[in-house]
Amino acid sequence: MKLHAKLLKTFFYTLVFLNSASLFSQQDSIPKEKRVFWKHVQFGGGLGLAVGNGFTNISVSPTGYYNFNKTYSVGVGLTGSYVAQEQNPSNFNSIGYKSTIFGGSLIGLVHPIEEIQLSAELEELRVQRNFDDDFLYDDTFWNTALFLGAGYRAQNVTLGVKFNVLHKADNHVYSQAFVPFIRLMF
Repeated sequence: MKLHAKLLKTFFYTLVFLNSASLFSQQDSIPKEKRVFWKHVQFGGGLGLAVGNGFTNISVSPTGYYNFNKTYSVGVGLTGSYVAQEQNPSNFNSIGYKSTIFGGSLIGLVHPIEEIQLSAELEELRVQRNFDDDFLYDDTFWNTALFLGAGYRAQNVTLGVKFNVLHKADNHVYSQAFVPFIRLMF
């Protein structure tokens, strides 16, 4: 009788284990709320590299967007860049310098129709500039920009221009108020 009870007990525990395993396997490890959230998220950004004749410019700008619907999106972006220019001894007007820029932005997008993208972007950058010339002073400062933009959108790519409404003539980050852009989103 002991063997029969032991087999029955083992069978019962095995049945309970397999039943509970099949019940738990039906549950998703990610709740539906999180899956729905990530379906509305897109990533994009930009990479830049320019080198030549003593000049180097490297930039990285990742961006993430949350699409509320087909018309409205919000996003955040990070920006980092390094620029260096070597002083040219044969050119008296040449100045050597190094600049690092780090910061972030908040972005709002509106698509009144599928092909048109309107944007508003508040950007805050920390700029550090170091000059090789003793007559120029090194400086570190914050630069704030508020861009309003418009672009033509084809699938995940938008080509457009944005205007910095806070631009001043002595701006040391953007030489012009108008800035062209290419926005790529995945």
